[in-house]
Amino acid sequence: MRRKRIGILTGGGDVPGLNSVIKSVVYRGYEYGLDVVGIRRGFEGLTHVDLDTSASRERYVIDLDRDNCRTIDRTGGTVLHTSRTGPTKVKRLPPHLVGKDLPTSEGPNGTTYDLTAQVLRNLERLGIESLLCIGGDGTLTSAAHLAGQGVKIIAIPKTMDNDVQNTEYCIGFSTAITRATDAIERQRTTVGSHERIGIFRVFGRDAGFTALYTGHATSNRCVIPEHKVDLTKLIDLLVTEKRENPSNYALVVLSEGATWHGYEVQEYGPADQYGRRKKASVAEVLSDEIRRRTGEETVVSDLTYDLRSGDPDFIDKLVAATFGTMALDAVLEGTSGVMSALVNGTYELVPIPDPRLGPRRVDVASMYNTERYRPLYANKRGLPIFLSRVTPSGG
Repeated sequence: MRRKRIGILTGGGDVPGLNSVIKSVVYRGYEYGLDVVGIRRGFEGLTHVDLDTSASRERYVIDLDRDNCRTIDRTGGTVLHTSRTGPTKVKRLPPHLVGKDLPTSEGPNGTTYDLTAQVLRNLERLGIESLLCIGGDGTLTSAAHLAGQGVKIIAIPKTMDNDVQNTEYCIGFSTAITRATDAIERQRTTVGSHERIGIFRVFGRDAGFTALYTGHATSNRCVIPEHKVDLTKLIDLLVTEKRENPSNYALVVLSEGATWHGYEVQEYGPADQYGRRKKASVAEVLSDEIRRRTGEETVVSDLTYDLRSGDPDFIDKLVAATFGTMALDAVLEGTSGVMSALVNGTYELVPIPDPRLGPRRVDVASMYNTERYRPLYANKRGLPIFLSRVTPSGG
């Protein structure tokens, strides 16, 4: 009897904890006689692979087993590597598809190709019966699309923004807060020694969870995309705090998508396949405004990419491994179209989020002090560990 084969891929930006997911799936799959096929470089592995060419197959497909996965959970990143490729909006075709009659569309970056049919053929040729997709909004959008095409999909959420719908937690988030907290606590000595205002930029394109929780852990002010602050008031609060501090310094944490009245986030560079461009540093803009208005000196620190680097912390190892085994349980049960999640602090399988819902955002009324530009610290009794509830919606 042919062994059941499942595929697994990681898409979008890397985060610590991805390898723990992969290992848990491989090890649990081994116990049940499953073959696990690693798809390398995210969905690029399914759109670009030429299964008739050994070099292409080796580049994009790898059989995973207990031997080659034994130590992978000890490091960050993803052993499968990753990309931001999505099946429906491929910019550059692989050589073996050039000249083929393929569906196209026009987007922010010109012509893109829909290679959904190619993905379906490759999954069939590889004998993959279920596909596990680990990723954030872009990857999960692609996962939802393929589920709509009849592919058996199980999703696992990861993003340092922690903004995926239907779950209170995404892999990588705890490590991001741990990294940001460590960096800010280390840099207090420099900011304090020079008696300046320290400005820290962290992840958060559309949602402020990373800035909010970092502010919570370090007892600092924060600015999040969900609430436009009054710039004059923010600067006054920082300057007052600095002057009242015996060490004569103050700190503030900014989401990359933070704004204030009269300022819109600036973008630059080409748009990706989802129409997103890179965001200019709001921290530098705030720094300029503080110096111009008050004459106070500042120190700007962009923590974004450092937060995703290195090994996962304990929570990300624990949740990642558990999300992986939950996904494998779903495969064994014949379930698809679901995602591993935390709901009310409890592990659950929920529907893959509908991409039309957009990112999950901070509930300003219950989590953010709009007068002091700080997290709300009171009234947490009865809340789950990550301080916000979700109500899973249909996929």
